[in-house]
Amino acid sequence: MPGNPGRGLRRPLGAAPDAGPGLIQVARLQYGGGGDWYCNPTSLPNWLALFTARTGIPTAPREAVVTLDSEDLHRYPFLYLSGHGRIALTPRELEALRRYLDAGGFLWADDNYGLDESFRATVAELYPDAKLEPLGSAHPLYHCYYDLPGLPKVHEHDGDPAQGFGVMRGGRLVILYTWSSDIGDGLEDPDVHGDPADVREAAARMAVNVLTWTLTQP
Repeated sequence: MPGNPGRGLRRPLGAAPDAGPGLIQVARLQYGGGGDWYCNPTSLPNWLALFTARTGIPTAPREAVVTLDSEDLHRYPFLYLSGHGRIALTPRELEALRRYLDAGGFLWADDNYGLDESFRATVAELYPDAKLEPLGSAHPLYHCYYDLPGLPKVHEHDGDPAQGFGVMRGGRLVILYTWSSDIGDGLEDPDVHGDPADVREAAARMAVNVLTWTLTQP
């Protein structure tokens, strides 16, 4: 049965200037390197709406957009990153992201197909002493609201199984990387990709769990 993330929230998420007080808001990360950071334009508004509908926790109607050199970066404890191509961060941007994550921020990177190589290289630059570790099906992220068997497979891509990875810092999950899954595509309007209803529902449940985990992890 679904849990109740409204109880025991670890901290409120920051609000964008266009979000009302007390509304949860996520921020989409705009990055360089040529990748389409702006992909899946309907996925995040849909995610925020379904999170509110299912948990009762109010969210802003759409995501903010932020760069790593923005003064507003630390207003958003949740960053979402996706795309099909290359990501490239400058040394200054890497340092800003490291400070953000070490100060309590969270990054969900959802590979939309084509992001994998450059994102893994970015993580290696970001935290040379850490690496992306597999998140097995027993990880509490998969069970914090919906009880899920693991990361769902939304699109086939190369046929590899969907895998979740994470970076831990100080006992806290600071980066979630979802690979060969494409949750963002499953959150888009139904007519965009034509995904079956059960696939869209699996993506929705996973997305609810991700935000719930961010709000409640120790």
